[in-house]
Amino acid sequence: MKKNKYEIDMCNGSIMDKLISFALPLMLSGVLQLMFNAVDIIVVGRFSGSQALAAVGSTTALIAVFTNLFIGISLGANVLGARFYAAGRDKEMSETVHTAITLALISGIAMAFIGVLFARGALELMGTPDDVIRLSTLYMRIYFCGMPFFMLYNYGAAILRAVGDTKRPLIFLLISGSTNAVLNLVMVIKFDLGVAGVGIATVISQMISCVLVLRCLHKSDSSYQLRFSKLKIKKAYMMQIFQVGIPAGIQSTVINLSNVLLQSSVNSFGSTAMAGYTAANNLFGFLYVSVNSVTQACMSFTSQNYGVGKLKRMDRVLRDCIILSVSVSLALGVGVYVFGPEILQIYTTDPAVIQCAMEILLYTTVTYFLCGLMDLFPGALRGMGHSAVPMILSVIGTVGTRIVWIYGIFPQHRSLAILFISYPASWILTIVMQVICFYFVRRHVHRTHAELRS
Repeated sequence: MKKNKYEIDMCNGSIMDKLISFALPLMLSGVLQLMFNAVDIIVVGRFSGSQALAAVGSTTALIAVFTNLFIGISLGANVLGARFYAAGRDKEMSETVHTAITLALISGIAMAFIGVLFARGALELMGTPDDVIRLSTLYMRIYFCGMPFFMLYNYGAAILRAVGDTKRPLIFLLISGSTNAVLNLVMVIKFDLGVAGVGIATVISQMISCVLVLRCLHKSDSSYQLRFSKLKIKKAYMMQIFQVGIPAGIQSTVINLSNVLLQSSVNSFGSTAMAGYTAANNLFGFLYVSVNSVTQACMSFTSQNYGVGKLKRMDRVLRDCIILSVSVSLALGVGVYVFGPEILQIYTTDPAVIQCAMEILLYTTVTYFLCGLMDLFPGALRGMGHSAVPMILSVIGTVGTRIVWIYGIFPQHRSLAILFISYPASWILTIVMQVICFYFVRRHVHRTHAELRS
């Protein structure tokens, strides 16, 4: 099955070393992306002032709400592509690729128009202060002009992940991210464009990554080769992509909204706690991309083995992913907490802020392996084509628990410790529900496969 040095044969041979080979470039991609995003903030904050910094920062949550649904849909393209590629169904694979890329282009153009037209209104609804709303609107409108490039890159990278190629997207990210960092300095320092300069640099870097991934697909000689003359949407494949992708996107969006509620509770403790949470939340990002890379590996490996009917190997994939996820998250989570005071010095030298951040980290980083487990089972279920029920359970378990916690338990015992115990509590409840769901789906899949063979 393996056609070139970048692809991984997920259906034969040992599993753990291939999981690591798949997940490590993905993990590095996520970490690099966070670092490149930090460069945006650092450059605009140091060279354009606090208003420009606030303007860029105030759009982050809103942009995430807009984009998470469509990024989630790209997971559907990944699952479907992996299944067809492993089964050697070249025609179906090709039509999935062209449907996914066309869908990315249309959704990217639509998001560009929506973002440009409704940027100011959405920022006003969020209560963006009058002194930064003009700059926030400018940045958001420029950022959304790059949405077609952003979506094409994400869907193209999803197709490459489907065949086990996570190395070339990492290379593309290195090129585009480095370009973004250099352009930030040029646009902001040399041309004094401030917020507009950061936005323009981001769009250019997104265009570069988009061109690189499309060129990679176009030059391929495999079933996932992209031909622009063949771009069109096949309804049957679009619906299968939506079946997996839309629930994943909704789940991500709703969980982000629950984090907004939690942020409002943190705000009630004042600016010191807010600063501590901001620093701690930045560290969560590095933990998240690390465990999420294992979840992505679980989904792709499960989908390929599901496509060729290797159900016992699917079980071994999940087992090895659990070992890998727990090992990585425990090592990183404990490391972040143990060296937390030193790491937090990067963000602030205020002892009170560091103390608040450490209190938050105690209940979230050491237990972060629970978050990794919570996401693994939905990843395996999506690999088998089941996405709606895991989405509902995740929303009930994480969002539901946090809402009950924030409005029921927290007001009676107001402290950061009580507030952030809601994280491991919601993770444990969701794990229990996801494991039960996985048990019944797995039994159904095995029974159906046995019936087809007989």
